[in-house]
Amino acid sequence: MFLGEEAAAQFQLPVLETGFTADDIQEWLSDLLQSNSGSSEGSTRAVYSDDERKKRRMISNRESARRSRWRKKKQLEDLTEELNRSAVENQVLKNELNIVLNQCYLLWRENEQLTSEYVALRTRLSNLYRILGSMQMPSQ
Repeated sequence: MFLGEEAAAQFQLPVLETGFTADDIQEWLSDLLQSNSGSSEGSTRAVYSDDERKKRRMISNRESARRSRWRKKKQLEDLTEELNRSAVENQVLKNELNIVLNQCYLLWRENEQLTSEYVALRTRLSNLYRILGSMQMPSQ
């Protein structure tokens, strides 16, 4: 049902990739075997003293803390990298915005100039219509 020491040794390499030590795995397997087998005399499981268990637990806790520090460091590195990418993207977007605003300003100036020309031409055309109208009136 559960793996013995020989079977646990087969899984040592993949298990280590998860961050668990071989001692962690062995202790968990021992605990599982102990809880399933009760206190049978035929058990081949090693019996650990209280001091030995405390020592193993302390080592396991240290390893767990080391993995936790590594995860925090990795997360900080990832966030720093994301911050740098965002800063670069932000600068690119600011540059694009400046280009668009400059184009907008140039088009606004051109529109103002064309509007001014339109008003001047409209006034001139209106004056020409008046002159033409005044020239045609006496001939009627």
